[in-house]
Amino acid sequence: MGRQLFSKALCFKAPYFSSIKPLMADLRPGAAEVQVKKHRAVLNHLGTVHAIAMCNMAELAGGMMTDVSIPTTHRWIPKGMKVEYLKKATTDLSAKASGQLPEVWPESGEFVAHVDIQDLHGVSVARMEIAMWVSAKK
Repeated sequence: MGRQLFSKALCFKAPYFSSIKPLMADLRPGAAEVQVKKHRAVLNHLGTVHAIAMCNMAELAGGMMTDVSIPTTHRWIPKGMKVEYLKKATTDLSAKASGQLPEVWPESGEFVAHVDIQDLHGVSVARMEIAMWVSAKK
């Protein structure tokens, strides 16, 4: 129940993510995993998971990974996303985020979250790179 309660609390804090009904499966510095079941609210006209639903998954996974990776003296905001759609997403999905953590965080700079979205068979259906602007809190 811990993952489900955490995921619900996360959606309460950031309501936009509620539409994809995410489950935060893993969260630690440098890595995160968000799972989404294929359900009506995330489907496109073809009956596959919508591209923007996958972008939401990627932003959630990348953002949460960034949040637990940066020092408490810093904050972050996404500033851009590169997206590659590789295959139709016909099953439940898993978004795995990773990032190369610096030894010392600079006062400010860009941090890139790499996100791979896979189907139930482990096949990559989309890849994203999310540029996060990380800066010291004022």
